[in-house]
Amino acid sequence: MPPVAAKPLGDEPHAFLAADVGGTHARIGLVAFRPDRKTPSMLAYRVYKCAEFSGLDAIVRAFCDAFAIRPRHLGLACAGFLHAGSVVNNNLLWPVVPAALQAALAFDAVDVLNDFEALAYGTAYLDADSITTLHRPAQDQVSGPVVVVGPGTGLGVAVRLPAAPSRVLATEAGHMQLAARVGREQQVMSQLVSADTHVPYDYVLSGPGVLRLYRAVCRLEHVAPLWSEPAAITAAACTGSNAQALETLQLFCGWLGSYVGDLAMLYGATGGVYVAGGFLSHLTDFIAKSSFIERFLDKGVVRPFLQTVPVHVVDHGQLAVVGAASWLMNRYPQSAHSH
Repeated sequence: MPPVAAKPLGDEPHAFLAADVGGTHARIGLVAFRPDRKTPSMLAYRVYKCAEFSGLDAIVRAFCDAFAIRPRHLGLACAGFLHAGSVVNNNLLWPVVPAALQAALAFDAVDVLNDFEALAYGTAYLDADSITTLHRPAQDQVSGPVVVVGPGTGLGVAVRLPAAPSRVLATEAGHMQLAARVGREQQVMSQLVSADTHVPYDYVLSGPGVLRLYRAVCRLEHVAPLWSEPAAITAAACTGSNAQALETLQLFCGWLGSYVGDLAMLYGATGGVYVAGGFLSHLTDFIAKSSFIERFLDKGVVRPFLQTVPVHVVDHGQLAVVGAASWLMNRYPQSAHSH
C-alpha cells in the first residue's frame, strides 16, 4: 500500500506512532487526533514483512526514515500478551521488549496492548464501506457491547463496552471448549483428538484449524489429502472442485456461526458482532451462502434476541492501528504526543 502523506509531516503537531505487529506483517501509521474530526487522522501508513527485518526497532526506524519524522511515542498492538516486561507469543519472529524498544528508538514511551483489544477499539471508527453485513436485523441497531472475533493464526476475541471513552475487555474465549453437534461434527472431532481431551475452538476456527479439519475429513472419507496449506483448501472449496475441501469449509462456517452466536449471548452483544481476520475477507461470499447465519440464530428460545444482533465481516487492514491510536489517546488524553 502506498504511503499516505498530505503535507510535510514534520509540521504536524501532536502526532505519534501506532502499530499492529503479528507474526507475518507489521503495520505502522503516523496518527494525529484533531479537535475538528471524530476519527483519527492517518498521516502516513505502511505495511512491512516482519521476516525482512532483524527486529521491530529496525521496522520503526525504516518507517521514520522514509517520512523524515522523529515521533516520541508508540502505541503498539501486538499479538500475545505482556508478561514480565516481554510480549509472550510463539508466532512473533523476534522478541518484543517494550523497555528495550523504547531505549533503542529513544522514545519517551512505548505502550503495548493486545492486537484484538486494538481491533475492538478500532470498530468505533468503521464506516459502511469497510464492512460486509451478513445479518441485518429488521429494526435499527441499538447501542451495547460489540464483540470482535478473529480466526487467523489463532482465534482472538475482544469486547468493546459502550462508554465514553470506550472500554475493551480482552478475553481468552478462543480457548473455550469446542461444542460439536451429534452427527458429522462429532465424527470429525473424533479424528482430531483422542477421547476425553480438551479441544478449544481455536483448534478448528483458525488457519491451522482449516488444515486440521481437512485432514480429519480426508481420513473419514479414506482419501489422501491433496493440500497442506489452508489457502489451497479454501480456494478449492470456493470453486467447488473438491468434495473434501468443500465439506471442510462448510464445517468451518457452521462451527463459526454457532460460536459467534454463543459469544453474542454471553456478552449481550446488542452493538453487533464483527468477524475480522486476514483470510476470512476472501471467503465472505462463501460464508454468506453457508449455514453460518442459521447456526448463529439456532439457539432455541434465545433466537429472538439473536435476530436483533447484526453480524459483519471486516477486512481489518488499518483497523488495529487506528484502534491502538484511539487507546493511546484515551490513556494519555492530555499528552501532546509531539515530535
